[in-house]
Amino acid sequence: MSSSPPFQNPLAADLDHILQHTKGLWEPLRGQNIFVTGGTGFFGRWLLEGFVHMNDSLGLGASMVVLSRNPESFVAKAPHLGKHPAISFVRGDVRSFTATDVRSRLGSKGPTQFSFVIHAATESSGNMNAEKPLLLVDTIAQGTRAALDFAVETGAKRVLFTSSGAVYGSQPSEMTHIPETYLGGPDPLNPDSAYGEAKRLAELLCASYQKQHGLEPLIARCFAFVGPFLPLDAHFAIGNFIRDALRGGPIQVNGDGTPYRSYLYAADLAIWLWTILFKGQPSRAYNVGSEDAHTIHDLAKIVAEICSNAMVHVKERPDPTKSPQRYVPSCQRAAEELGLSHQIALADAIRRTATFTANDSEKAQNRSVNT
Repeated sequence: MSSSPPFQNPLAADLDHILQHTKGLWEPLRGQNIFVTGGTGFFGRWLLEGFVHMNDSLGLGASMVVLSRNPESFVAKAPHLGKHPAISFVRGDVRSFTATDVRSRLGSKGPTQFSFVIHAATESSGNMNAEKPLLLVDTIAQGTRAALDFAVETGAKRVLFTSSGAVYGSQPSEMTHIPETYLGGPDPLNPDSAYGEAKRLAELLCASYQKQHGLEPLIARCFAFVGPFLPLDAHFAIGNFIRDALRGGPIQVNGDGTPYRSYLYAADLAIWLWTILFKGQPSRAYNVGSEDAHTIHDLAKIVAEICSNAMVHVKERPDPTKSPQRYVPSCQRAAEELGLSHQIALADAIRRTATFTANDSEKAQNRSVNT
């Protein structure tokens, strides 16, 4: 009987990159327990991959418990994570889980106390924001409250909350890069602001729990990203462009292509999030993203050139009387206070994402043929 070949992680180079840039940060986690919500999403997958690699490489002896609505589905997709001895999954709804629930589901051998909590669960679906804003607000606000209550009850002090650049509302056209000191916000009377307003409320909850319970909340205001596991069929422009290019094109730009966006590669994202968790100042927001801005049209052309030389179609004609929209962070605070920087250039980030996606699709097709 032939044995299956040993698992070779296709993210090995990225994980070594994370290790290289975070190696000196991990001692506070040695022998400790960490709890994660949203561990099976895009952010969460990278957090789990990084945790396992660091835990094994540095011999940390740490353990992670992950809250998930459907653990079995994730284990089937990522058995090297789902079956890793340092990771345990518990089924639960982020809006209503409690420490008692988690302890009960883990059983007598599971941890009861935690040193760190990462609250990365959210629902950023554009469709939900448009169609079910109340559910979106409940998921973000109630989920944050549940995660903070869990931290209080289990002894965790440092809680990383993945917030969003949406808390700033519309970026002024004359502001090329938006800093954490900007005090603008979404229009509270516009239901389309549900996501940004809910994230603002969640940040307020974090600050309130610090005042009343002594927690140390770390706020990561996340912008736009690219990398393996990014959904290619959601509302993320760069993911849609990579999908279109891998299919041979054309790459479809649904608007006029003039808005400016910037993208941080997922391995750099993981470096930033772990660094903020371990080194960030409580109740101080840090923008997480890239300052390297491109118009959406130019982004589509870059993807086309890297992936397939596909044609680019722009749906609408630009209006020269209107200033272009921007969603680009200033990352000066993260650079000066935490030593963080944008390491992987956009072209390389797109190339790595496209290569991983193409290889992953090919493997899925082969599995389908062989079953």
